[in-house]
Amino acid sequence: AGTIKDRLDVLGGRLDMDPVPGWGTTITAVIPLAAPAAPVEAAHPLTGLGGREVEVLRHLALGHRNRRIAEELHISESTVKFHVANILNKLGVDSRGEAAALFHAAA
Repeated sequence: AGTIKDRLDVLGGRLDMDPVPGWGTTITAVIPLAAPAAPVEAAHPLTGLGGREVEVLRHLALGHRNRRIAEELHISESTVKFHVANILNKLGVDSRGEAAALFHAAA
């Protein structure tokens, strides 16, 4: 059920109480007329990745190892490792498998 204050907070309103000694308490409830703003949608999880990082992630999602990714993209294995580390960091995941799962979920 919740308190009146809780219900007003959800709507972006407020409840003020002003006690007056020897008389009582003045209670003011402010209720906005407009509906609360819809929550902002989270950004697409792959938005923060660069073009080459997305290419590397696409290969990760296919289960390719660093050597194959390097050959396919004509870059060194150390560059692939660099991109993979950046991808994991930017996506906030700990493994190639988690990154691949995010890629598939976003597709």
